[in-house]
Amino acid sequence: MDPTQTRTEADTATTTVRGKRWLAAGGASAAAVLALAGAYAADPPGTEAALRSLAATVTAQPPVAGGEADGEVPDGRTLSPSDTAAPAVSNLDKPLREALQRAAEDARAQGIEMTVTSGWRSKAYQQRLLDRAVSKYGSVEQARRFVNTPEKSAHVTGKAVDVGPTNADYWLIQHGAKYGLCQVYNNEIWHFELLTPPGGTCPAPLPDAAG
Repeated sequence: MDPTQTRTEADTATTTVRGKRWLAAGGASAAAVLALAGAYAADPPGTEAALRSLAATVTAQPPVAGGEADGEVPDGRTLSPSDTAAPAVSNLDKPLREALQRAAEDARAQGIEMTVTSGWRSKAYQQRLLDRAVSKYGSVEQARRFVNTPEKSAHVTGKAVDVGPTNADYWLIQHGAKYGLCQVYNNEIWHFELLTPPGGTCPAPLPDAAG
């Protein structure tokens, strides 16, 4: 689950441009993305470029202790499922990593570049994400809708991966069961785990990380 290049732990606003779902942080950022979507009819290419720029800006994460060694994906860095020099990828559970790599190869053959926006995380990094979410939402119960505890997070065990960009998310939702990869939460189109044998049927997604 969070963080990702087009999503944050903040409240989100959602809009659709050219069939793509755009999410942005709450407040001023959300207002900006919705305003840009309204301008799309007048300047489609320019507006979509502005949306991409805004998405990258509002999801910028502050530096945290541990950095990449804790599984953080630094702002501005794009990881592929084959970037095993990065702990976020190398520390993924091997069957998950290999399934993701196979899916990424097939997606690339169809013109879709799949990236890892968050993968394995240390317990300390997961706790920092949870603490930040508690500060935002006011309680552990509300925060856990978006960020799980270190004890329950599948990211900490290396058995969950967040994928981007949005077109790759939707591709994987449609084709992921072929590789055993399933969307886990309705409110996180980017979070995938191995939940079925390859070619099987994915279980229905849970409402959110709190279950």
